[in-house]
Amino acid sequence: MIVITGAAGFIGSCLLAAFNVRGQTDILIVDHLDEELKKENLKNKKYVAYHDKKDFLELIKKNQLPDRVKCLLHMGACSSTTLQDARYFEENNFEYTRTLAQWALNHQVRFIYASSAATYGDGSCGYKDDEKTMRRCRPLNLYGQSKQKFDLWVLDQGLVDEVVGLKFFNVFGPNEYHKGDMRSVIAKSYDRVVKEGKMALFKSYKNEYADGEQKRDFIYVKDAVDIVMYFFDHPEIHGIFNVGTGRARSWNDLARALFAAVGKKAVIEYIDMPEHLRERYQYFTQADIINLRKNNYRKAFTSLEDAIRDYVGYLKTNRHI
Repeated sequence: MIVITGAAGFIGSCLLAAFNVRGQTDILIVDHLDEELKKENLKNKKYVAYHDKKDFLELIKKNQLPDRVKCLLHMGACSSTTLQDARYFEENNFEYTRTLAQWALNHQVRFIYASSAATYGDGSCGYKDDEKTMRRCRPLNLYGQSKQKFDLWVLDQGLVDEVVGLKFFNVFGPNEYHKGDMRSVIAKSYDRVVKEGKMALFKSYKNEYADGEQKRDFIYVKDAVDIVMYFFDHPEIHGIFNVGTGRARSWNDLARALFAAVGKKAVIEYIDMPEHLRERYQYFTQADIINLRKNNYRKAFTSLEDAIRDYVGYLKTNRHI
């Protein structure tokens, strides 16, 4: 049996679909179904049981999970970069994850968890997924801090050779429709691009970056899921790894790719960034994927242009993976 937390969420539901494609249905899924759009991500998916995240935590604490659990894929977390509830992040992202990890380690169950590129903060320490960098970087928001706190717990407990942590960079693609303001810019801009032929991007507040030339490592969800599946298939590999393409692209590149995918001329408006974001905004992210490649993940990544073209096929109808 496989356990997937956050299974109705973005990456989790795509991961569930990937297992189903393989014919794997002996899956216990965990989430908190508080909205209809999230429930849509589970339609036509196959699994043996669903547990609310609070109920699942009680099962873990009481040691009541089936003995046949082989792998716990912990994709569930609060991923809001603007929420200011420190206690919620502590309970939901750190303490919850630690409890699951301890259970998995005590029962010889493979534990793969979602970390984040938000842990790298402003990038001044670089983007290497090594211990030295992880201990030096300073996240810019509570979400990133909660993810880094767990990464550091793994390091401090000497568990880096027993678990897999995945630092997801800017993942986008189908099944993110429920995420509201946390959806990708592609998802948020699509309707306006189609109807009005216009798209808005934030102005730059650093002289070294022109408007729209801030850069991120954008990775298509299908590629991100493929990496998760790789680590599932190779239980001999452990560590904390970046999940990105290794190539930063500008927001202007992304916008032009979206306009091209819908067959329109690019018209980009540069708007003021909210005050509360200006000091916590990442101007550049780029995954160092040397560690990933050293561990024999060889597949090429989908180009930004090809990924957006594929994603637009889903956005036209809100189709799910």
